[in-house]
Amino acid sequence: MENDHQNATAQGIEISADGKTLEKCPEDLVEIVIPNGVTTIGENVFYCRTRLESVVIPDSMTTIGDRAFFGCGNLENIVIPDSVTTIGNGAFLGCGNLENIVIPDSVMTIEEHAFSLCPGLKSVVIPSGITVIKKFAFRNCAGLKSVVIPDSVTAIEDEAFICCRSLKTIVIPDRVTTIGQRAFAHCWALASVEIPDSVRSIGGGAFSGCKRLESIVIPDSVREIGDGAFWKCENLQSVEIRNGGMVIGRNVFCDCPGLKSIKTPNGDFNGGNLDEWTIPLRVKDEPENSVILR
Repeated sequence: MENDHQNATAQGIEISADGKTLEKCPEDLVEIVIPNGVTTIGENVFYCRTRLESVVIPDSMTTIGDRAFFGCGNLENIVIPDSVTTIGNGAFLGCGNLENIVIPDSVMTIEEHAFSLCPGLKSVVIPSGITVIKKFAFRNCAGLKSVVIPDSVTAIEDEAFICCRSLKTIVIPDRVTTIGQRAFAHCWALASVEIPDSVRSIGGGAFSGCKRLESIVIPDSVREIGDGAFWKCENLQSVEIRNGGMVIGRNVFCDCPGLKSIKTPNGDFNGGNLDEWTIPLRVKDEPENSVILR
């Protein structure tokens, strides 16, 4: 361990006096082996180190700090050891060339923006210790094709997967109760999504701009759908709403030109002019049976 620290010092890397925290590194660093015994990569340590290509993280590591690898555009692969429990806010934000990352089951927290703006990222398996997918966690990962969400997750927060334009399908576990605002907005390739019976609220714009989505079933468990939840789903053809007592927001199906069928417990729409159809559901902040869908 002493030799590791001596080598790190020779590279211009600064470690705290107790040997636990990596605090600073040179701006022109291309590769680094973090010494064993270090438990924390501090905030902003590799911030915008655009030449950085390779990092070896030791098994002693528990925390990857906020913005630790922010803007490391040449970093392609990284192995996170199964000692790590926390990935900080914006830890890998803007790592444009990052293609492969394995997040171990030891990770209990993935903070906001952790993997935002990683367009090269192709697939992600979220570990089983995660209960909340936080805001913006995978925002603008344009190349992301596959996401595995574990059964432990109970909430998908606002814009968690917004603009993941290559994401084709998503399986939402049956413990999820909340889908946040714009959580899957502008996922252009998303053709299939199954909303489980555990979900109670679908946030405003949650699936807006999902151009390939053809049908959706909203289960009886859902109590509220936010404004514009399915706005501009251009290929959406059929909708089934199973709870006749839910509160529905404004413009939920606005700019859905292909929509031909909406089934509700209180009445159905089957063709014709959707603009003239009065919702047989309660619209938020409006008198009952008085507002159209768009």
